Amino acid sequence: MVEEMKDMPDFEIHRDQVVTGMVVKIEDKQALIDIGYKTEAILPISEVSSLHLDDIRGVLKVGDELQVKVKKITDEEVVVSKREVDALQAWGKVEAKYESGEIFEVVVKDIVKGGLVVDIGVRGFIPASLVERHYVEDFSDYIGRSIEVKVVELDQEKNRVILSHKAVVEGELNAKKKETLEQLEVGQILEGTVQRLTDFGAFVDIGGVDGLVHISEMAHHRVERPSDIVTEGQKIDVKVLGVDRDTEKVKLSIKETQPGPWKQMEGKIEAGDIVKGRVRRIVQFGAFVELAPQVEGLLHISQIANRHIGSPSEVLEEGQEIEAKVLEVHLAEHKISLSTRVLEQEESEEDDYSQYTDQNEGFSVADLSDKESDSKE
Repeated sequence: MVEEMKDMPDFEIHRDQVVTGMVVKIEDKQALIDIGYKTEAILPISEVSSLHLDDIRGVLKVGDELQVKVKKITDEEVVVSKREVDALQAWGKVEAKYESGEIFEVVVKDIVKGGLVVDIGVRGFIPASLVERHYVEDFSDYIGRSIEVKVVELDQEKNRVILSHKAVVEGELNAKKKETLEQLEVGQILEGTVQRLTDFGAFVDIGGVDGLVHISEMAHHRVERPSDIVTEGQKIDVKVLGVDRDTEKVKLSIKETQPGPWKQMEGKIEAGDIVKGRVRRIVQFGAFVELAPQVEGLLHISQIANRHIGSPSEVLEEGQEIEAKVLEVHLAEHKISLSTRVLEQEESEEDDYSQYTDQNEGFSVADLSDKESDSKE
Protein backbone atom coordinates (compact mmCIF):
# COMPACT_ATOMS: atom_id res chain seq x y z
CA MET A 1 0.00 0.00 0.00
CA VAL A 2 1.29 3.42 -0.99
CA GLU A 3 1.72 5.91 1.88
CA GLU A 4 1.79 9.64 1.13
CA MET A 5 4.71 11.17 3.04
CA LYS A 6 4.43 14.19 5.30
CA ASP A 7 7.19 16.65 5.96
CA MET A 8 7.86 15.91 9.62
CA PRO A 9 11.24 15.50 11.33
CA ASP A 10 10.40 12.38 13.32
CA PHE A 11 8.84 10.47 10.39
CA GLU A 12 9.71 6.77 10.56
CA ILE A 13 10.01 4.29 7.69
CA HIS A 14 10.60 0.57 7.50
CA ARG A 15 11.88 -1.95 4.99
CA ASP A 16 9.52 -2.98 2.15
CA GLN A 17 7.43 0.13 2.72
CA VAL A 18 6.22 1.91 -0.43
CA VAL A 19 6.56 5.67 -0.21
CA THR A 20 6.23 8.68 -2.52
CA GLY A 21 9.22 10.92 -3.12
CA MET A 22 10.71 13.51 -5.47
CA VAL A 23 13.95 13.41 -7.44
CA VAL A 24 16.25 16.11 -6.08
CA LYS A 25 19.55 15.15 -7.67
CA ILE A 26 20.80 12.88 -10.45
CA GLU A 27 24.30 11.44 -10.50
CA ASP A 28 26.01 9.04 -12.90
CA LYS A 29 24.81 5.79 -11.36
CA GLN A 30 22.12 6.89 -8.93
CA ALA A 31 19.47 9.45 -8.08
CA LEU A 32 18.71 11.06 -4.72
CA ILE A 33 15.06 10.99 -3.67
CA ASP A 34 13.44 13.15 -1.02
CA ILE A 35 10.99 10.86 0.78
CA GLY A 36 10.46 13.11 3.79
CA TYR A 37 12.99 11.23 5.90
CA LYS A 38 15.94 12.69 7.76
CA THR A 39 18.20 11.69 4.89
CA GLU A 40 17.65 11.51 1.17
CA ALA A 41 17.08 8.03 -0.23
CA ILE A 42 19.45 6.53 -2.81
CA LEU A 43 17.93 5.10 -5.97
CA PRO A 44 20.65 3.03 -7.73
CA ILE A 45 20.52 2.87 -11.52
CA SER A 46 19.92 -0.88 -11.29
CA GLU A 47 16.68 -0.21 -9.34
CA VAL A 48 15.23 2.33 -11.76
CA SER A 49 13.94 -0.04 -14.45
CA SER A 50 13.50 -3.71 -15.14
CA LEU A 51 15.78 -3.16 -18.13
CA HIS A 52 19.51 -2.46 -18.17
CA LEU A 53 20.29 1.26 -18.23
CA ASP A 54 23.57 2.96 -19.10
CA ASP A 55 22.41 6.46 -18.19
CA ILE A 56 19.85 7.25 -15.52
CA ARG A 57 19.24 10.70 -17.03
CA GLY A 58 17.42 9.16 -19.93
CA VAL A 59 14.68 7.97 -17.56
CA LEU A 60 14.49 10.45 -14.67
CA LYS A 61 14.91 14.20 -14.21
CA VAL A 62 14.99 16.47 -11.18
CA GLY A 63 11.48 17.26 -9.97
CA ASP A 64 9.95 13.93 -11.00
CA GLU A 65 7.58 12.50 -8.42
CA LEU A 66 7.62 8.75 -8.09
CA GLN A 67 6.79 5.85 -5.86
CA VAL A 68 9.61 3.71 -4.50
CA LYS A 69 9.99 0.73 -2.22
CA VAL A 70 12.42 0.80 0.73
CA LYS A 71 15.02 -1.91 0.16
CA LYS A 72 17.55 -1.06 2.88
CA ILE A 73 17.59 1.30 5.85
CA THR A 74 20.46 2.13 8.22
CA ASP A 75 21.56 5.13 10.22
CA GLU A 76 23.81 6.15 7.32
CA GLU A 77 21.60 5.55 4.27
CA VAL A 78 18.28 4.50 2.79
CA VAL A 79 18.20 2.55 -0.46
CA VAL A 80 14.99 2.41 -2.49
CA SER A 81 13.72 0.75 -5.65
CA LYS A 82 11.43 2.13 -8.34
CA ARG A 83 11.72 -1.06 -10.35
CA GLU A 84 9.98 -3.20 -7.73
CA VAL A 85 7.07 -0.77 -7.36
CA ASP A 86 6.61 -0.68 -11.14
CA ALA A 87 6.71 -4.46 -11.21
CA LEU A 88 4.07 -4.78 -8.48
CA GLN A 89 1.76 -2.45 -10.36
CA ALA A 90 2.54 -4.04 -13.73
CA TRP A 91 1.95 -7.67 -12.79
CA GLY A 92 -1.77 -7.16 -12.31
CA LYS A 93 -2.06 -5.57 -15.74
CA VAL A 94 0.07 -8.25 -17.36
CA GLU A 95 -2.01 -11.04 -15.81
CA ALA A 96 -5.19 -9.39 -17.09
CA LYS A 97 -3.74 -9.16 -20.61
CA TYR A 98 -2.66 -12.81 -20.43
CA GLU A 99 -6.09 -14.04 -19.32
CA SER A 100 -7.97 -11.99 -21.92
CA GLY A 101 -5.52 -12.61 -24.77
CA GLU A 102 -5.30 -8.88 -25.33
CA ILE A 103 -3.08 -7.57 -28.10
CA PHE A 104 -1.06 -4.49 -27.14
CA GLU A 105 1.87 -2.45 -28.34
CA VAL A 106 5.38 -2.49 -26.89
CA VAL A 107 8.61 -0.76 -27.84
CA VAL A 108 11.71 -2.89 -28.31
CA LYS A 109 14.33 -1.66 -25.87
CA ASP A 110 17.15 -4.14 -26.29
CA ILE A 111 18.45 -7.09 -28.27
CA VAL A 112 19.89 -10.03 -26.36
CA LYS A 113 21.01 -13.49 -27.34
CA GLY A 114 17.90 -15.35 -28.34
CA GLY A 115 15.45 -12.51 -28.78
CA LEU A 116 14.14 -9.04 -27.94
CA VAL A 117 13.57 -7.28 -24.63
CA VAL A 118 10.74 -4.84 -23.87
CA ASP A 119 9.63 -2.90 -20.81
CA ILE A 120 6.02 -3.38 -19.71
CA GLY A 121 6.63 -2.46 -16.10
CA VAL A 122 8.37 -5.79 -15.83
CA ARG A 123 10.91 -7.22 -18.22
CA GLY A 124 9.18 -8.80 -21.18
CA PHE A 125 11.02 -11.18 -23.48
CA ILE A 126 10.17 -12.02 -27.09
CA PRO A 127 12.12 -15.16 -28.14
CA ALA A 128 13.56 -15.04 -31.65
CA SER A 129 11.22 -17.84 -32.71
CA LEU A 130 8.21 -15.74 -31.65
CA VAL A 131 9.16 -12.48 -33.37
CA GLU A 132 8.02 -13.30 -36.91
CA ARG A 133 6.59 -16.21 -38.87
CA HIS A 134 9.75 -16.23 -40.95
CA TYR A 135 13.37 -16.52 -39.86
CA VAL A 136 15.03 -13.20 -38.98
CA GLU A 137 18.80 -13.17 -39.21
CA ASP A 138 19.46 -9.65 -37.91
CA PHE A 139 17.26 -7.95 -35.29
CA SER A 140 19.11 -4.62 -35.27
CA ASP A 141 16.28 -2.88 -37.12
CA TYR A 142 13.89 -3.73 -34.29
CA ILE A 143 15.52 -1.42 -31.70
CA GLY A 144 13.07 1.39 -30.87
CA ARG A 145 10.42 -0.18 -33.03
CA SER A 146 6.83 -0.47 -31.81
CA ILE A 147 5.24 -3.88 -32.40
CA GLU A 148 2.04 -5.61 -31.36
CA VAL A 149 2.33 -8.58 -29.01
CA LYS A 150 0.33 -10.81 -26.73
CA VAL A 151 1.39 -12.60 -23.54
CA VAL A 152 1.89 -16.32 -24.17
CA GLU A 153 3.60 -17.39 -20.92
CA LEU A 154 3.60 -15.96 -17.40
CA ASP A 155 5.39 -16.94 -14.17
CA GLN A 156 5.50 -14.25 -11.49
CA GLU A 157 7.64 -16.29 -9.11
CA LYS A 158 10.36 -16.53 -11.73
CA ASN A 159 9.68 -12.99 -12.96
CA ARG A 160 9.11 -14.51 -16.39
CA VAL A 161 6.96 -12.84 -19.06
CA ILE A 162 7.08 -14.31 -22.57
CA LEU A 163 5.54 -12.28 -25.37
CA SER A 164 4.85 -13.12 -29.01
CA HIS A 165 4.51 -10.93 -32.07
CA LYS A 166 4.28 -14.03 -34.25
CA ALA A 167 1.03 -15.05 -32.52
CA VAL A 168 -0.49 -11.68 -33.43
CA VAL A 169 0.53 -12.03 -37.07
CA GLU A 170 -0.79 -15.58 -37.25
CA GLY A 171 -4.06 -14.52 -35.66
CA GLU A 172 -4.51 -11.83 -38.29
CA LEU A 173 -3.67 -14.29 -41.04
CA ASN A 174 -6.14 -16.86 -39.69
CA ALA A 175 -8.89 -14.24 -39.66
CA LYS A 176 -7.98 -13.26 -43.21
CA LYS A 177 -7.86 -16.92 -44.24
CA LYS A 178 -11.35 -17.53 -42.86
CA GLU A 179 -12.71 -14.52 -44.73
CA THR A 180 -11.03 -15.59 -47.98
CA LEU A 181 -12.32 -19.17 -47.71
CA GLU A 182 -15.88 -17.92 -47.25
CA GLN A 183 -15.62 -15.80 -50.40
CA LEU A 184 -13.91 -18.34 -52.67
CA GLU A 185 -15.94 -19.87 -55.48
CA VAL A 186 -15.06 -22.48 -58.08
CA GLY A 187 -14.30 -20.78 -61.39
CA GLN A 188 -12.88 -17.56 -59.92
CA ILE A 189 -9.66 -16.23 -61.45
CA LEU A 190 -7.47 -14.56 -58.83
CA GLU A 191 -4.00 -13.10 -58.54
CA GLY A 192 -1.73 -14.99 -56.15
CA THR A 193 1.87 -15.17 -55.02
CA VAL A 194 3.93 -18.35 -55.27
CA GLN A 195 4.96 -19.25 -51.71
CA ARG A 196 6.89 -22.50 -52.12
CA LEU A 197 7.62 -25.22 -54.64
CA THR A 198 7.45 -28.99 -54.17
CA ASP A 199 8.06 -31.94 -56.47
CA PHE A 200 4.31 -32.25 -57.09
CA GLY A 201 3.38 -28.60 -57.58
CA ALA A 202 3.36 -25.09 -56.13
CA PHE A 203 1.58 -23.49 -53.19
CA VAL A 204 0.14 -20.09 -54.05
CA ASP A 205 -1.09 -17.47 -51.55
CA ILE A 206 -4.44 -16.08 -52.70
CA GLY A 207 -5.16 -13.85 -49.69
CA GLY A 208 -4.16 -15.70 -46.55
CA VAL A 209 -4.93 -19.08 -48.06
CA ASP A 210 -2.28 -21.26 -49.68
CA GLY A 211 -3.84 -23.15 -52.57
CA LEU A 212 -2.13 -25.97 -54.45
CA VAL A 213 -1.41 -25.83 -58.15
CA HIS A 214 -0.67 -29.47 -58.99
CA ILE A 215 2.07 -30.01 -61.56
CA SER A 216 -0.58 -31.30 -63.98
CA GLU A 217 -2.35 -27.91 -63.79
CA MET A 218 0.69 -25.76 -64.51
CA ALA A 219 0.64 -25.79 -68.30
CA HIS A 220 -1.11 -27.36 -71.25
CA HIS A 221 2.06 -29.30 -72.04
CA ARG A 222 3.83 -31.83 -69.85
CA VAL A 223 5.84 -30.22 -67.04
CA GLU A 224 8.85 -32.01 -65.57
CA ARG A 225 9.54 -29.61 -62.66
CA PRO A 226 7.37 -26.82 -61.19
CA SER A 227 10.45 -24.57 -61.23
CA ASP A 228 10.33 -24.71 -65.04
CA ILE A 229 7.09 -22.72 -64.90
CA VAL A 230 7.12 -20.52 -61.77
CA THR A 231 9.48 -19.17 -59.10
CA GLU A 232 8.94 -18.39 -55.43
CA GLY A 233 7.64 -14.86 -54.91
CA GLN A 234 6.26 -14.64 -58.45
CA LYS A 235 2.78 -13.15 -58.90
CA ILE A 236 0.53 -15.22 -61.16
CA ASP A 237 -3.11 -15.63 -62.15
CA VAL A 238 -4.81 -18.82 -61.01
CA LYS A 239 -8.26 -20.34 -61.43
CA VAL A 240 -10.08 -21.93 -58.50
CA LEU A 241 -10.85 -25.58 -59.28
CA GLY A 242 -12.05 -26.70 -55.85
CA VAL A 243 -12.61 -25.46 -52.29
CA ASP A 244 -12.87 -27.59 -49.12
CA ARG A 245 -13.65 -25.18 -46.29
CA ASP A 246 -13.53 -27.91 -43.63
CA THR A 247 -9.94 -28.92 -44.42
CA GLU A 248 -9.02 -25.45 -45.76
CA LYS A 249 -7.71 -27.04 -48.96
CA VAL A 250 -7.96 -25.16 -52.24
CA LYS A 251 -7.15 -26.56 -55.68
CA LEU A 252 -5.87 -24.07 -58.23
CA SER A 253 -4.85 -24.06 -61.88
CA ILE A 254 -2.48 -21.91 -63.90
CA LYS A 255 -3.30 -23.83 -67.07
CA GLU A 256 -6.96 -22.87 -66.97
CA THR A 257 -6.11 -19.15 -67.06
CA GLN A 258 -4.21 -19.48 -70.32
CA PRO A 259 -5.50 -20.11 -73.86
CA GLY A 260 -5.34 -23.81 -74.63
CA PRO A 261 -3.39 -25.27 -77.53
CA TRP A 262 -6.56 -25.67 -79.59
CA LYS A 263 -7.53 -22.06 -78.95
CA GLN A 264 -4.09 -20.99 -80.13
CA MET A 265 -4.71 -22.73 -83.47
CA GLU A 266 -7.50 -20.30 -84.40
CA GLY A 267 -6.63 -18.56 -87.65
CA LYS A 268 -3.61 -20.80 -88.16
CA ILE A 269 -5.21 -23.80 -89.83
CA GLU A 270 -8.15 -24.37 -92.16
CA ALA A 271 -9.52 -26.95 -94.59
CA GLY A 272 -7.34 -27.30 -97.68
CA ASP A 273 -4.06 -26.52 -95.94
CA ILE A 274 -1.07 -28.79 -96.43
CA VAL A 275 0.47 -29.44 -93.02
CA LYS A 276 3.42 -31.32 -91.57
CA GLY A 277 3.17 -33.46 -88.47
CA ARG A 278 4.53 -36.42 -86.57
CA VAL A 279 2.67 -39.69 -86.08
CA ARG A 280 2.13 -40.02 -82.34
CA ARG A 281 -0.28 -42.95 -82.04
CA ILE A 282 -1.42 -45.68 -84.37
CA VAL A 283 -4.81 -47.24 -83.67
CA GLN A 284 -6.96 -49.75 -85.52
CA PHE A 285 -8.98 -47.08 -87.31
CA GLY A 286 -6.16 -44.72 -88.22
CA ALA A 287 -3.35 -42.59 -86.80
CA PHE A 288 -3.15 -39.46 -84.66
CA VAL A 289 -0.75 -36.89 -86.04
CA GLU A 290 0.67 -34.13 -83.83
CA LEU A 291 0.44 -30.81 -85.68
CA ALA A 292 1.40 -28.60 -82.71
CA PRO A 293 2.03 -29.22 -78.99
CA GLN A 294 -1.11 -30.88 -77.57
CA VAL A 295 -2.92 -30.63 -80.93
CA GLU A 296 -3.49 -33.82 -82.92
CA GLY A 297 -5.34 -34.47 -86.14
CA LEU A 298 -6.90 -37.80 -87.12
CA LEU A 299 -5.69 -39.54 -90.24
CA HIS A 300 -8.44 -42.11 -90.80
CA ILE A 301 -7.41 -45.46 -92.25
CA SER A 302 -9.51 -44.69 -95.34
CA GLN A 303 -7.46 -41.53 -95.91
CA ILE A 304 -4.00 -43.05 -95.61
CA ALA A 305 -3.41 -44.58 -99.06
CA ASN A 306 -4.99 -44.92 -102.51
CA ARG A 307 -4.99 -48.68 -102.12
CA HIS A 308 -6.75 -50.83 -99.56
CA ILE A 309 -4.76 -51.46 -96.38
CA GLY A 310 -5.64 -53.73 -93.50
CA SER A 311 -3.81 -51.72 -90.85
CA PRO A 312 -2.35 -48.19 -90.63
CA SER A 313 0.94 -49.73 -89.56
CA GLU A 314 1.35 -51.14 -93.09
CA VAL A 315 2.12 -47.58 -94.22
CA LEU A 316 2.93 -45.58 -91.11
CA GLU A 317 5.02 -45.92 -87.97
CA GLU A 318 5.02 -43.94 -84.73
CA GLY A 319 7.45 -41.03 -84.76
CA GLN A 320 7.32 -40.73 -88.54
CA GLU A 321 7.11 -37.22 -90.00
CA ILE A 322 4.52 -36.85 -92.75
CA GLU A 323 2.69 -34.30 -94.86
CA ALA A 324 -1.11 -34.33 -95.06
CA LYS A 325 -3.98 -32.29 -96.37
CA VAL A 326 -6.53 -30.83 -93.96
CA LEU A 327 -10.04 -32.03 -94.83
CA GLU A 328 -12.05 -30.56 -91.92
CA VAL A 329 -11.37 -28.31 -88.93
CA HIS A 330 -13.57 -28.15 -85.80
CA LEU A 331 -11.38 -26.48 -83.17
CA ALA A 332 -14.18 -26.07 -80.63
CA GLU A 333 -14.63 -29.85 -80.67
CA HIS A 334 -10.86 -30.49 -80.81
CA LYS A 335 -11.16 -32.28 -84.13
CA ILE A 336 -9.04 -32.03 -87.28
CA SER A 337 -9.42 -34.50 -90.14
CA LEU A 338 -6.39 -35.24 -92.33
CA SER A 339 -5.66 -37.12 -95.51
CA THR A 340 -2.46 -38.36 -97.08
CA ARG A 341 -4.48 -40.25 -99.73
CA VAL A 342 -5.89 -37.05 -101.20
CA LEU A 343 -2.48 -35.42 -101.12
CA GLU A 344 -0.95 -38.48 -102.81
CA GLN A 345 -3.71 -38.46 -105.42
CA GLU A 346 -3.23 -34.77 -106.16
CA GLU A 347 0.51 -35.27 -106.46
CA SER A 348 -0.11 -38.19 -108.85
CA GLU A 349 -2.44 -36.08 -111.00
CA GLU A 350 0.15 -33.33 -111.11
CA ASP A 351 2.78 -35.85 -112.22
CA ASP A 352 0.48 -37.15 -115.00
CA TYR A 353 -0.20 -33.63 -116.23
CA SER A 354 3.50 -32.81 -116.12
CA GLN A 355 4.33 -35.91 -118.19
CA TYR A 356 1.62 -35.03 -120.68
CA THR A 357 2.94 -31.53 -121.19
CA ASP A 358 6.50 -32.83 -121.50
CA GLN A 359 5.49 -35.27 -124.25
CA ASN A 360 3.65 -32.57 -126.20
CA GLU A 361 6.22 -29.87 -125.72
CA GLY A 362 6.63 -27.88 -129.04
CA PHE A 363 3.36 -29.29 -130.48
CA SER A 364 1.56 -26.77 -132.82
CA VAL A 365 -1.42 -26.45 -135.20
CA ALA A 366 0.97 -26.55 -138.19
CA ASP A 367 2.21 -29.92 -137.09
CA LEU A 368 -1.35 -31.18 -136.97
CA SER A 369 -1.98 -29.89 -140.57
CA ASP A 370 1.12 -31.66 -141.89
CA LYS A 371 0.02 -34.92 -140.33
CA GLU A 372 -3.42 -34.59 -141.92
CA SER A 373 -1.84 -33.93 -145.40
CA ASP A 374 0.35 -36.99 -145.11
CA SER A 375 -2.61 -39.16 -144.26
CA LYS A 376 -4.51 -38.06 -147.40
CA GLU A 377 -1.62 -38.93 -149.65
